Amino acid sequence: MAGFLPITLLLFSACGFFAPVFAHLAGFTSTVKPSVVSGEDLTTKRFFFARVSNATEVPTTEFTTSYRKSTAETTTKRLTGKEGRKHVREVLEMEKEEGPLELECPPLGLESLRVKDTQLSASSYKRRGLGPHRGRLNIQSGIEDGDIYDGAWCAQYKDKSQWLEVDAQKLTRFIGVILQGRNSIWSWDMVHTYKVQFSNDTLRWKPCMNGSKEAIFEGNQDTETPVLALFDTPTVARYIRINPQTWYQNGTEGDICLRAEVLGCTLPDPSNVYTWQTEPTESKDKLDFRHHNYKEMRKLMKSVHDKCPDITRIYSIGKSYKDLKLYVMEISDNPGKHELGEPEFRYVAGMHGNEVLGRELLLNLMQYMCQEYKRGNQRIVHLVKETRIHLLPSMNPDGYEMASEKGSELAGWALGRYSYEGIDMNHNFADLNSVMWTAIELETDQSKLINHYFPIPEQYTSEEAFVAPETRAVISWMQNIPFVLGANLHGGELVITYPYDMTRDWAPREHTPTPDEAFFRWLAAAYASTNQVMSNSDRRPCHNKDFLRYNNIINGADWHNVPGSMNDFSYLHTNCFEVTMELSCDKFPHASELPIEWENNRESLLVYVEQVHRGIKGVIRDKDTKAGIADAIIKVEDIDHHIRSVADGDYWRLLNPGEYHVTVSAEGYFPSSRTCDVLYDHFPTICDFNLTKIPRQRVKGIMANGGKLPKDHQLRLRQLRMRKLRITTKAVNRRRAAAAAKLVKQV
Repeated sequence: MAGFLPITLLLFSACGFFAPVFAHLAGFTSTVKPSVVSGEDLTTKRFFFARVSNATEVPTTEFTTSYRKSTAETTTKRLTGKEGRKHVREVLEMEKEEGPLELECPPLGLESLRVKDTQLSASSYKRRGLGPHRGRLNIQSGIEDGDIYDGAWCAQYKDKSQWLEVDAQKLTRFIGVILQGRNSIWSWDMVHTYKVQFSNDTLRWKPCMNGSKEAIFEGNQDTETPVLALFDTPTVARYIRINPQTWYQNGTEGDICLRAEVLGCTLPDPSNVYTWQTEPTESKDKLDFRHHNYKEMRKLMKSVHDKCPDITRIYSIGKSYKDLKLYVMEISDNPGKHELGEPEFRYVAGMHGNEVLGRELLLNLMQYMCQEYKRGNQRIVHLVKETRIHLLPSMNPDGYEMASEKGSELAGWALGRYSYEGIDMNHNFADLNSVMWTAIELETDQSKLINHYFPIPEQYTSEEAFVAPETRAVISWMQNIPFVLGANLHGGELVITYPYDMTRDWAPREHTPTPDEAFFRWLAAAYASTNQVMSNSDRRPCHNKDFLRYNNIINGADWHNVPGSMNDFSYLHTNCFEVTMELSCDKFPHASELPIEWENNRESLLVYVEQVHRGIKGVIRDKDTKAGIADAIIKVEDIDHHIRSVADGDYWRLLNPGEYHVTVSAEGYFPSSRTCDVLYDHFPTICDFNLTKIPRQRVKGIMANGGKLPKDHQLRLRQLRMRKLRITTKAVNRRRAAAAAKLVKQV
C-alpha cells in the first residue's frame, strides 16, 4: 500500500474556489504565502469549520467557509534566535493540542456502509463492479482486471452529464464533500473538477452558483489523496449529486471514476412518530466515546487506574521510535503479579496506526470493566479474579499520531499504517514458519523435529536487523509474561483470521492450517458469531471479498500471505494462541460512530477473553519436593504442537471439548501420562502431574555406557537468542537516545 499521503483542503467562496492550502509540516506544499517565523515558513496545518446558525434550504446559491487560523499563520513579525525557537515550539505545541480538522457535521456513512447500496444511484456505470454502490471513500478493489469488486464508481459515458447521487433519506444539512480517485492496480482514473447539485424530490435540481455561473470545485490530482470541499453555507436537502466536469485522460483512455463521502447533519423528522424504529446512535454505557491522541490516551488510562486502583496497573513495555511509551493497562485482582494457575490474556491494538477502532475499543473496555467491577457485575468480577488481562491500546503510537493529525475521513487508506521508520509491524516479527518448514524438508528422522518454542533466527537478533523498536518491545513482553491467549485488533475489514498467516510455498493465498486448526476456528467463531455486524447475514462486503461465505472467519494464509506476522510468531515461539480481528470496514471511523461500534463489539470482546478458560490446566511438580517444574513439555496425542510449563510449574493447554491423552516430560524426570476430559463448561479441566526424578544410579549407568542424557538444546538456543536480542535492543536504544540528545543540543 501507499506510504505517506498528503491531504488537500480546499477553501471556497460563494461556491468558487481558491488554490489548495496545506500544511508543509509533514512534507506538504502550499500556495498560500506563509508567515515567516525564525527564518522558517510556517503555514496553518488544520482548519476548523465554524458553527453556522443559518442553514439554507434548497434552492440555494450561497456557500461560505470559515476556519480558525493558527498562531503561526497570524504571526507576521520575524523572530530570530532563542526567542524565535521558543515561539516555534509554542506554536507547534498549541497546534498539536488543537487536534485535527473539526467538522460541524459527520460523514453520512458511505465509507462505513451506514449509507446502504440502495441509497446510491448514478447516471450510468460501466459494469456491476463499477456501479454506484462502489463509489465509497477508501473502498478497495480486487486484484484482477475487471474484478466484480472494483474500486470506484465509473460512468459508462465520458461526458459532463454524468453524476453520482446520494439519497440521505431525510432532510439533511449538507456541509461538504470528500473525493478520491479510483483504487486499481490496472487503471489510473480520477475526477479533476466537479459541480454539486441538490434536490428535495429528484425532479428539480438547484446547482451551486458562483455569481452568475455554476460553481466548479477542484477534485483530485492523484487517485488516493482525499480532497475535502466545505460549502460556504450549509444546504438543507434530501439528495445531493456530484457532477464531474473534467477528469484524467490518457489519449482515448481515462474514465470518469470517483470515490466519495458526503458530510451532513440529519435533521429531525417531525412526521416520524415511531422514534423507536430509528437506528441507535448511542450506547447505554457511559464511556468516553471520542478519539484519544497520545496524551489523552495516557490521561484516560490514569483516570481508570485512579477509579479502580485495586484491580488495575499501568506499565510500559518500551518506547516507539519517537520515544512514545507503549503503555499497557493490566486488569487483575492482584495487579503486578502472576498467580499460580491464573491464565494471562492480552489484547493488542494499533499495530497499524491508522486502524484506530481497536485502540478506542480497548480504552472503552478498560473503562467498562472498572465501572462494572465496582457495580458488582458478577461476570466482570469473575473475569477479574480468575484472569490476568493486559490491554495494549497503541502498539504503533507514532503512526497513530500521523493519521490522527488528518482526522477520520482525511487520513486516507495508508497514512499512519507503518511505523515512523516505514516498517509494517505485521511483517516485522521473525519468520519462524520458514524455519519450521525447512527443517521438515531436511530432516529424515521425524522424531527429531521440533514443533514449538522455535528459536529466533540468528540474523534477526543483530543490531543491524530491520526490526522496529516497537516489535522488539512486544517480543520482550511476550517473553516476560506467560500469555495463554491473545488477539491483535485491526481494521479495514470485517473478519477474524487465524494462523497460519503465511503460506508454505509463498503462494499469494493458500489454506495453511496449524495442528490446532479446530481450536483456532472455535476462537474465531466465538468472536464473529457474537459480533453484531459480522453476524448480520444481510450485510454487504466491505471491499473486495465476501467473508460472509466463510461465516466471517478465515485462515490468514487463505486470505493473503503474511510472512513475519505476530500471530504465527506467537504460536511458534511462545505458548500463546493469537488471532487477528478485523473490526470495521472503515479504518478510522468518525467519532460519532464510536458508541455504536462499542455496542457491536462489547459482547464479543468479553466472550473472547472467556475462551482463555477453555481446555486443560494444571501444575507440574516434583513428586518428592512438590516444587513446580518449569519448562516441562506438555504433549497432546494427535496434535503435533506442544507447549511448556512456566516458572512455577503451571501450564494451560487450550483445547476443544473432548477426551485427550496427555503426556508430560521434563529434563531429568520420567515422563508421565494421563487422560484428561474437556467439557463444554466455562472453566478448564484440572490436570496436574507429579514427575519422578530419574534415579542417580540410572544416570550413572547411562553415562558409564557412553550415553548422554537428553538435553533441551532448542530451549537453550531460544534463551541465548532472546538474550542477544535484548542486548542489541538496548544498544539500538542507546544510539537513538544519544542521537536525539545531540540533535536537541544543536537546536
